[in-house]
Amino acid sequence: MTKVFIGVAWPYANGPIHLGHLAGSILPPDIFRRHNLLKGNEVMMVSGSDQHGTPITVTAEREGVTPLEVAERYHAVNKAAIEGMGIGFTLFTKTHTENHIEVTQDVFLTLLRNGHLYAKESMQYRCPDCDRFLPDRYVEGVCPKCSAERVRGDQCEHCGTTFEAGDLLGPVCVTCGCAPEVVPTEHYFLRLSSFESPLLEYMADKGWWRPNVRAFTENWLKGGLVDRAITRDMDWGVPVPVEGWGDKVIYVWFDAVIGYLSAAKEHSKNVGKPGLWEEYWKDPGVKHYYFLGKDNIPFHSIIWPSMLMGYGGLNLPYDIPANEYLMFRGGKLSKSRGGAIDLPSVLERYDPDLIRFYLSAVMPDTHDSDFSWEDFAVRVNAELVGNLGNYWHRCLSFTYRNFGRIPADLGDNGAVDDRIGESLGEIAGYLDSCDFKKALKAVMDLSRYGNRFFDSAKPWATLKGDRGACGSSLNAALRIAKALAVASWPFMPASAEKIWEYLNIPGAIESAGYGAATEPLAAGAELREPAPVFGKVETEGGTMETEGYEAFRKLDIRVGEIKRVEDHPDADRLYVVTVDTGTERTVVAGLRGHHSKEDMVGRKVLVLVNLKPARIRGVESEGMMLAADDGSLGGSTVCLVEPTGGLPNGARFDCGLGTPDSRVDFKQFQEAVMEMRHCKECGRFAAFVVDGDRAIPLSDGGDARAVVTVGMEEGARVR
Repeated sequence: MTKVFIGVAWPYANGPIHLGHLAGSILPPDIFRRHNLLKGNEVMMVSGSDQHGTPITVTAEREGVTPLEVAERYHAVNKAAIEGMGIGFTLFTKTHTENHIEVTQDVFLTLLRNGHLYAKESMQYRCPDCDRFLPDRYVEGVCPKCSAERVRGDQCEHCGTTFEAGDLLGPVCVTCGCAPEVVPTEHYFLRLSSFESPLLEYMADKGWWRPNVRAFTENWLKGGLVDRAITRDMDWGVPVPVEGWGDKVIYVWFDAVIGYLSAAKEHSKNVGKPGLWEEYWKDPGVKHYYFLGKDNIPFHSIIWPSMLMGYGGLNLPYDIPANEYLMFRGGKLSKSRGGAIDLPSVLERYDPDLIRFYLSAVMPDTHDSDFSWEDFAVRVNAELVGNLGNYWHRCLSFTYRNFGRIPADLGDNGAVDDRIGESLGEIAGYLDSCDFKKALKAVMDLSRYGNRFFDSAKPWATLKGDRGACGSSLNAALRIAKALAVASWPFMPASAEKIWEYLNIPGAIESAGYGAATEPLAAGAELREPAPVFGKVETEGGTMETEGYEAFRKLDIRVGEIKRVEDHPDADRLYVVTVDTGTERTVVAGLRGHHSKEDMVGRKVLVLVNLKPARIRGVESEGMMLAADDGSLGGSTVCLVEPTGGLPNGARFDCGLGTPDSRVDFKQFQEAVMEMRHCKECGRFAAFVVDGDRAIPLSDGGDARAVVTVGMEEGARVR
């Protein structure tokens, strides 16, 4: 058993948190926390409401109330919403507490004594009309580096550049709209420049960090570190603990990151173990993880480590799995910019597990991702309801109805246990490295395996003829159901716990851990009457254009490797191809004249494996290889579609949309419109599934794409 510390970025208490917060920095750490609990680790996960800083004062001025009123109101709103989503913090606190002020002032004074802080005169914006200094959120202008508009006074959220007063082009006061002056004022500065060498040494071995985090941090270091002001001319915040500085407060970016330490100390006091925090902060064997959005990367990868180094004796961040932005209608979800979808409103309408599933599936881990209610409904209905929910209900309800208890295992389904073990290892491996989308995809793949196993076992057929064999296969199906409950618990805890109850397994999933997923079921134990754990959803208005996606979700597309190619004995334009898609299958393909046999052997391809078998000129074809063509007759370009990413044979390639287990015919395949387009994400000519004005890349649910290597027209069809 090991200890793990998880710090979660502190949302401003100036309004309700939204889906961007949830997908970016709140849901990922809860998935990671639950994963570690299943491993048997001890976890301290802390965060809280950032109640200081200008976002709160801006809202307070707009409403004509005090900053404290705003901060307390939204702390209560957001804490309830977070709990409603099943997010389990060790402590979700707030920064306007005696404890936090005390810890923040202690860090300030320690850094001052150690020579890492100094006072000097600097320039700051001041509005002559409002007759006051302007904190960063009260100033907007144009970024001098990337030309983005409406950029705030401290940092460009588009390119990450940070500013000093006077750097913005065309600055304006957000309160009155006039041009502010830049005048001198005295502030304390963090001597950040002195930490450049220690930070380079600290970064040297961080090869496990996400590429975006490493790149962001390295670019900052390459540009040279500049000392940063840590105080502001305001009266709302943590007072500067130095005589004569009563009209200034500690700046919010310095104050907020200290919250990770102050929250750990607060929790230790709350549980009557004042020294508990030291077990997490002073033991070098305890790994610290910080979850946040990309605009917070430098504060956690450079500034916070510098503060910790300057303070001395405390653990530095081990990993900073920062996410990109969740976009909605082309823009970033943002409280201050508008366009946000607030969490309390979402919880009024949708089951939290549905939201957790969808945001896990589209999580902006390495690049921005798009949120849409239409895609939410398609993925939930097709994948969650049609795949995982369908599997759980069909095997539980069939067993309950016909046996009422867990049937005996005759030991004839060892392959099921092997697959469960392999899947759990894969899922845990992805979660260890904070690769949440791939972990969820592996969960759904296990569910698809369960559906295929159930179909192949045909318990409805063996029930009367061989009840023992029927029961044994159902025991194996229930073992898959139990494993899925454990594996899905980090993502959809409430649903997983319902399955645990239906199986009538003593204790809780959290205490049972991953080990319970591979333990045999107690034959003869009574089952509880099950009910579906998921329900289908509709978007606002109840209608959406999903015919293309609905058709596509019926397809089962796999990675294959061409082993042999022979001429068709009775057709001049056809090949008979042997393809390994996990198992070898024969595919009749009309590729003679477009690809030589030598060119094809050994190539990775994508194969539609659930196409109904058909005899083509006397040879049975068991699938279809995907190829793109420009649609012309005669001399058209035909190119095999290939997977990127070095995926193994049999790997599923389906954008995570899922499929039913039924076979499809060629007409149904044609209803799923796929086109070749230039992919902005991977820079390749890739296949997209098209539905009206929407298009999503054909992928494995991660970074792999379906591409062609020969140039052709944009919009070439995949057939």
